[in-house]
Amino acid sequence: MVLKTIMGNKLFQGLAAGLIGAVLALTLFLPGWLARWEAKTWDWRVSTLARPADTTNKIRVILLDQRSLDWGKDENALSWPWPREVYGAVIDFCRRAGARVVAFDVLFTEPSKYGVSDDQLLADAMRAMPVVGTVFLSRNTGSEKRWPHFAPAPAVTISGLDEWLTKTRYQSYARASFPVPEIAAAANILANVQMRPDADNVYRRVALLEVFDGKVTPALGLAGYLAAHPETKMTIQPGKLTIGDKTIPLDDQGQAILNFRGPTGTHKAYSAASVIQSALLLAEGQKPVIAAEEFKDAFVFFGFSAPGLYDLRPTPVAGVYPGVEVFATMLDNVLAGDFLKPTPQAVTIVLTLLLALLAGLFSSWATGIARSAFVYMVFLLLPVALCFAAYRIGFWLPLLVQETAVAVTLVGAGLLYYTTEGRQKAYIKNAFKQYLSPDVIEELIAHPERLKLGGERKTLSVFFSDLEGFTSLSEGLDPEELTNLLNIYLSAMTDILHEEGGTVDKYEGDAIIAFWNAPLEQPDHAVRCVRAALKCQRKLAQMRPKFYQRLNKNLNMRIGINTGQAVVGNMGSHSRFDYTMIGDAVNLAARLEGINKQFGTYTMISQATREQTAGAFPAREISRVAVVGRREPVVVYEPLLPEEITAEKQHVLDIFARALKLFYDGDFSQAKNLFAGIAAQDAAAKAYVQKCAELLARPPADWRGVWVATQK
Repeated sequence: MVLKTIMGNKLFQGLAAGLIGAVLALTLFLPGWLARWEAKTWDWRVSTLARPADTTNKIRVILLDQRSLDWGKDENALSWPWPREVYGAVIDFCRRAGARVVAFDVLFTEPSKYGVSDDQLLADAMRAMPVVGTVFLSRNTGSEKRWPHFAPAPAVTISGLDEWLTKTRYQSYARASFPVPEIAAAANILANVQMRPDADNVYRRVALLEVFDGKVTPALGLAGYLAAHPETKMTIQPGKLTIGDKTIPLDDQGQAILNFRGPTGTHKAYSAASVIQSALLLAEGQKPVIAAEEFKDAFVFFGFSAPGLYDLRPTPVAGVYPGVEVFATMLDNVLAGDFLKPTPQAVTIVLTLLLALLAGLFSSWATGIARSAFVYMVFLLLPVALCFAAYRIGFWLPLLVQETAVAVTLVGAGLLYYTTEGRQKAYIKNAFKQYLSPDVIEELIAHPERLKLGGERKTLSVFFSDLEGFTSLSEGLDPEELTNLLNIYLSAMTDILHEEGGTVDKYEGDAIIAFWNAPLEQPDHAVRCVRAALKCQRKLAQMRPKFYQRLNKNLNMRIGINTGQAVVGNMGSHSRFDYTMIGDAVNLAARLEGINKQFGTYTMISQATREQTAGAFPAREISRVAVVGRREPVVVYEPLLPEEITAEKQHVLDIFARALKLFYDGDFSQAKNLFAGIAAQDAAAKAYVQKCAELLARPPADWRGVWVATQK
């Protein structure tokens, strides 16, 4: 009953429901089973939140629409395909208007039916200003398997490309379709216009560059930028492409998530017919249909939007969207440097777990229809709000996995609350599993009367541990990193303590306090305690390289162990208490942990513990120490792992033992010489060299062979 009052059975049911909801949602999310539906929620966010940027007005789109086709046929007797000199008129208008570059989303792969002279007229117009031509890359179609001699090789160089190709899942293209030689040779740069849709055939991502015949081919949108900024330097690494001072996040196939600006027409568009008419009027010195100032310093894209020309694609902002506007959006994102970023999977997992647990927690608080409805409404809307906020700051945060976790949690919590009231056994296990060993928990379940105030005097083996220099190390870590590191370390150490039947008294930052022989009787409690200490040191040694990568410094742990009488039991108030211990034996264990510093050791046990272990572990005597707060000195030992005692180590131990006897006898000079001979291999010997030097400089009046500790 006390535990129910402290923890609350309904709270645990809520958290359990949250954990179940999170696990189920992540089980569906991680293999990609929610991807298709997640894409639909993304389209909803994009269509709702897409907005123009400052760079949007720098882009113009010329569309060969149905009106243009009708105008060409009705007023100029132009059948499809049009003569290519018509496109030359478009270029001429853009040149006269002061446009920066013209990018054609048009494939001129076949000679003009109007003859070679028609191709030449377009080529001549292209040479008058920066014009981006097009190629179409493919896995299995296209006439070219090598970059043709008549086409200018791309002048695009990207640092890190070879390494990126080996570290990602990207595959180069094997075939390509190129413009006819006259047009290919006249282009300022050739760009790829092939795009890869998502699995549901919606275009949400773009590849800014592709590789064909070992040469980098930029996509049309990026090529427009490069044609205007030919000196731009680019670097590619797994996960990102750097263009000048802009960094673009990439997936492992080299694609970036487009940041759409709005529905079709968001980038100011003009009918090709109006542009051609304006070009003819300008050539005759007359006022054009479109003011030339509209195109001043603009990036211009030319593409198709007429239904019969088959370049309409589904996107998140529109089911029918001209392909050329996708490339315009790409350039817009390049100029603004605001391609959307995928949220790291680890963040999604943690956020999903957190939301589910919070939903379970608050559902345990909600009683009555009004509160329950409020909690349901808040937590079902919270993932939506988070995902909309993430979009605003430039991230694609998965929505469906969070929504699934919350929904399952809320439904599961409701079912749990109505189908079970919980039992004392489950309650005790949930309350104490974090700091008691399984045997202790079973003892409490068998004897719940122990859960009351009071204590008993028992002989305990007490364990104190602390990380060396962790305070200074932690100052260089942010709270999340610090918490994660501590959780990893404390979890590993606690598992060992529980494995040896120990009871974790408490954690104090990075320090662990534990004891053996209570509440269960353990005749071999000292052996268990020392064995746990040696296992902890071995485990930390295994973990040390990973910690070094994060901290740039080795992580070491000091342990102090003592065996003696202490009072152990439930201590605290009637409403809150801990199963803990107090007494002089406990204080001595804490002192021994700190005394390790003076000898350069990392595990130290008292003589009482040494006697209780009855030679179960090799150990060497370190000193007779007078610790702070105690009158009588205590003999302390360093337990050793059997595998550590090599022939060389044994030689060092033998010399140390002889030197220690000389030290006890007051022969500091001879002791110093012996300690100095092994100081390079043994930290304790090094400490004794300094201590002997101090005693030689100031000989003690009454020497009893005791090292007086000056620090706790």
